[in-house]
Amino acid sequence: MAFPVTVKLSPTKLAIQFQAFPCNPPRPFLYSNTLSFKQLRAKASTSIDYSNVSVAEKPTTPTKKDYWQWRYGDNTINVYCEEYEKGESQPSKNLLMMPTISDVSTVEEWSSVATDLLQRDGNGNLRAALVDWPGLGNSDRPKLEYNADVMEKFLADLVNCPGSPISISENDLVVIGGGHAATIAIRAVTKGLLKPSAIVAVAPTWAGPLPIVFGRDSSMESRYGLLRGTLRAPALGWMMYNVLVSNENAIQSQYKSHVYADPANVTPEIVQSRYALTKKPGARYVPAAFLTGLLDPVQSREEFLDIFAAMEGNLPVLVVSTSGAPKRSKAEMEALRGARGVTKFVEVPGALLPQEEYPKDVAEEIHKFLQEL
Repeated sequence: MAFPVTVKLSPTKLAIQFQAFPCNPPRPFLYSNTLSFKQLRAKASTSIDYSNVSVAEKPTTPTKKDYWQWRYGDNTINVYCEEYEKGESQPSKNLLMMPTISDVSTVEEWSSVATDLLQRDGNGNLRAALVDWPGLGNSDRPKLEYNADVMEKFLADLVNCPGSPISISENDLVVIGGGHAATIAIRAVTKGLLKPSAIVAVAPTWAGPLPIVFGRDSSMESRYGLLRGTLRAPALGWMMYNVLVSNENAIQSQYKSHVYADPANVTPEIVQSRYALTKKPGARYVPAAFLTGLLDPVQSREEFLDIFAAMEGNLPVLVVSTSGAPKRSKAEMEALRGARGVTKFVEVPGALLPQEEYPKDVAEEIHKFLQEL
């Protein structure tokens, strides 16, 4: 049984109170338009069952599953990768698909889209690499000081290091990312760390769950730091994480509240699958950073628009917005409609993870974009 938890934060003190109230389960970490900071219900994201009629056909088996060793400081981190390939000749385009950053982030969210794209006529010999972020999915989850710079460096190393799973030739790499992943990729391009031929930003976001609701003044930043430190702590951190995030009721509640547009897409099987991800050793470290804004690649809408504007004349950018995104996230996506640097802006059904909920729609838009390159 999962128990609700009340977390009361002040700049100097954090109080936790548990209540046996099974009819009102807690919610895990992600965006919420109804969060009260005095009674914080943290949220998480997840994905849907491929057997549902609103979802594309089940993905084919990847041609390769493997781990790539990423060296960061004194750490060697095993990063999980899946490869999908069409044809035996040199691929005409390499697609790098990066999952949306969340508590239950996984390459599985892109598998149906990858399968759909490879099965379409006219796409040539595509190759798609789906890669879990360090600290998430099936990758190792060491206790790093995760922030946007760490994730940006990982992405740059993944593309540029010899022996990485992204085998690219000049001007053929298309980076496809959801949520924060898309914005991190755009920021990396502005710094010259990535040189893809195009970028696809699916439901792009830039602010973590707490900053998008409560802002970033000094008082709030102190409280975020207190919460982050508590979640990373050896004993209390696991206790908080298990109650707030790592339970099936919490994940199911999150699915139905706003991560997906249609609650009917939520099944017990997929909730159990994502619940298993939250039980991996070290599972709480990236969520602690994401929730409190450390993974935010920019600090304001102005910066968000600026990094997209920097793409003007440099490379094509497709933005895939969603019709059912939460109010605050939707506003940031809409800010990109007609913005400088955005080559094409489209809208598909869904909320925060349309590539999982409506993969056929997302694949169709990506397919058309690839044909235009």
